[in-house]
Amino acid sequence: MNFLANKPVDRVPVAFFHHFCSENEWFKGLENEAIFEKNIEGHRKAREIFDPDVIKIMNDSLMIMPLDTSFVKTPADLRKIQPPAMDSAFVKKTRELTLRAMEFYAGSDAPVYVTGFSPIMVLRASMGGIAPVEGEKPRLVSFLEEDPDSVVAALDILAESIMAIDEMLIKECKAEGLYFSVNNQSHIIPDELYSKYVTPSDMKVMDHANTLSDINLLHICGYHGRANNLELFKNYKAAAYNWAVHAEGVTLSEGKKLFGGKPVFGGFEQATVIYTGTREEVEAATYAILDEAGQIGVMLGADCTVPTDIDDNRLEWVRQAAIKYAAK
Repeated sequence: MNFLANKPVDRVPVAFFHHFCSENEWFKGLENEAIFEKNIEGHRKAREIFDPDVIKIMNDSLMIMPLDTSFVKTPADLRKIQPPAMDSAFVKKTRELTLRAMEFYAGSDAPVYVTGFSPIMVLRASMGGIAPVEGEKPRLVSFLEEDPDSVVAALDILAESIMAIDEMLIKECKAEGLYFSVNNQSHIIPDELYSKYVTPSDMKVMDHANTLSDINLLHICGYHGRANNLELFKNYKAAAYNWAVHAEGVTLSEGKKLFGGKPVFGGFEQATVIYTGTREEVEAATYAILDEAGQIGVMLGADCTVPTDIDDNRLEWVRQAAIKYAAK
């Protein structure tokens, strides 16, 4: 809480997250019970090794809301999309996964976050994937150019559904905050279109979350080096901000200025020193980040999720390095 308040800390907190399912198992928890159970069990195994400063429920097996867009031929068709109802299998399983995973953290005083994705990420995932494809203009971008009002209508429909799920997770499941994932990786949507037509639905979800909790975090997802234009997100109201320091080339101290002095977190690249370095190299990297960013309003973490098979003992190396740094 001192980190979020830009107050002095005994040592900076540490917040690393990794998936518990492999990428080819993502989204498959509804159709495959074994994957769903693996996702939940992963939390238990991870906590046996590392007791986190920040708890994030990883919903790999469900993740991004399923949405049928197979009937969509024209932009106007997007107005007919129907996100999962609150009594749908997806929402029920999301609730179950959250509650069961939270049980493994009983007795911890770390805040519990649930993962949420922006309306545009849900729509993109249903229309060909969330990652940009080299040399291809996504159909959704063409739709935005042809009929932005229909795309905006769809985003508003999705925002309402996402907000209802967020409210359920925070009010009923007693999660303490939303870890809200947004992105426009590699400028997949031209920046001017994003800010004009997409930003309002992002902000709608974020602003609603802020009525439920005052510790919500914004994750500007630069997954595996795909950069974002941070200017697109600087007016989003969050308690703290995370972005891909290495992909964007924006350090924590520089980002802190961009986001108006609000708390920031990250600093480590996803799969380099934190994944393969020696303990001495991890400690040196920790010191370098804190030398650059300081210890006020700073939390250590990564550009995005670290590799699924990482040795969780490495996360303790970072925490111990932060303790030593503070003592010095």
